[in-house]
Amino acid sequence: MSKPESEKLLQWVEIDRFALTHNIRQFRRLIGKKRKFLATVKANAYGHGMLEVSQTAVAAGADWLGVQSLEEGILLREKEFTSPVLVLGHVPFEGLKEAVAHELRLTVYNFETLERLAQACRELRKKANLHLKIETGTYRQGITEEDVLSFARKAREFPELVLEGISSHFANIEDTTDHSYAQYQLDTFKRILGMLEKNKIEIPLKHMSCSASAILFPDTYFDMVRAGISMYGLWPSKETFLSCRLQNREPLLLKPVLSWKTRVAQVKKVPRRAFIGYGCTYRTSRETILAVVPVGYYDGYDRRLSNSSYVLVKGKRAPLRGRVCMDFILADVTDIPGVEVEEEVVLLGKDGEESITANDLASLVGTINYEIVTRINPLIPRILI
Repeated sequence: MSKPESEKLLQWVEIDRFALTHNIRQFRRLIGKKRKFLATVKANAYGHGMLEVSQTAVAAGADWLGVQSLEEGILLREKEFTSPVLVLGHVPFEGLKEAVAHELRLTVYNFETLERLAQACRELRKKANLHLKIETGTYRQGITEEDVLSFARKAREFPELVLEGISSHFANIEDTTDHSYAQYQLDTFKRILGMLEKNKIEIPLKHMSCSASAILFPDTYFDMVRAGISMYGLWPSKETFLSCRLQNREPLLLKPVLSWKTRVAQVKKVPRRAFIGYGCTYRTSRETILAVVPVGYYDGYDRRLSNSSYVLVKGKRAPLRGRVCMDFILADVTDIPGVEVEEEVVLLGKDGEESITANDLASLVGTINYEIVTRINPLIPRILI
């Protein structure tokens, strides 16, 4: 959808193509040209719009795309994306045939998956590329160190299955400046790679690095780097930025990609000592002008932002009054002259000299920037600008 078409919309998300391209090139500069770069576009591209982001990411030089589910992978194929697509999550047994038909790479860690996948390949007369997920200490998905060798050997029993990759994931690399546990996980991964090599099981693509480890530890790069949150211009955490400084490394210049906007639906005068919204949680202390803004918790605007957040109108902060409703919030525009119906309202992003970041909203509700952006309703149109 083009920018002028936003004039017809009640709310929309703008995706800055230049910022996204810039961030990807920052990572490419960091990891070099020889390694593969996987753009993680799962969870609707962290709320940014999977199709819009994938289009820009591939054009900017992303080699692979990473999704969470079979459905996400199929959607990319139906939209004619030809890049290698790695499904990072579990594919139900009944969906394996579709995954093979659409030539999706699969992350595997269950013995039960191997036989069913081989059967699906035989029925389609196709092969499937597998990426073994290794448990190194996150205790989420993954094959334990004790089972890795037998798992790899079992996979090799099926000529239809190709061991293309092997991966793991860090548990505690973002939330701390003490990276001893991350080092323990990295050492475990390397030890497992050595064991496989010793047993003459060669797996071409080794990958463990996420945004934080790519920024902090070149030793984690291996053959491919999977970038997620920072590809979208957001730091994984304050600790990651601090760790970067403590290591005397030059921080990446990241540019936020997403802006979330809407329009004023009504402007109304409210008398002094009037109760605002559900539960009467706010009472005016003066005659107040309210802007009724058609966004609520259904859209992903957290209810915990009630009476604590603000939006931007005409480049100025307008504080929220009352509770966040399912479909509406109420902003105090008493001190912002000239606000009219259908005036643009910024929920996330910049307006003049003011800005609202995902980190700002996350700090108000005690969560992380990931949650703020990924929870934006996928039905809201994403517009590449």
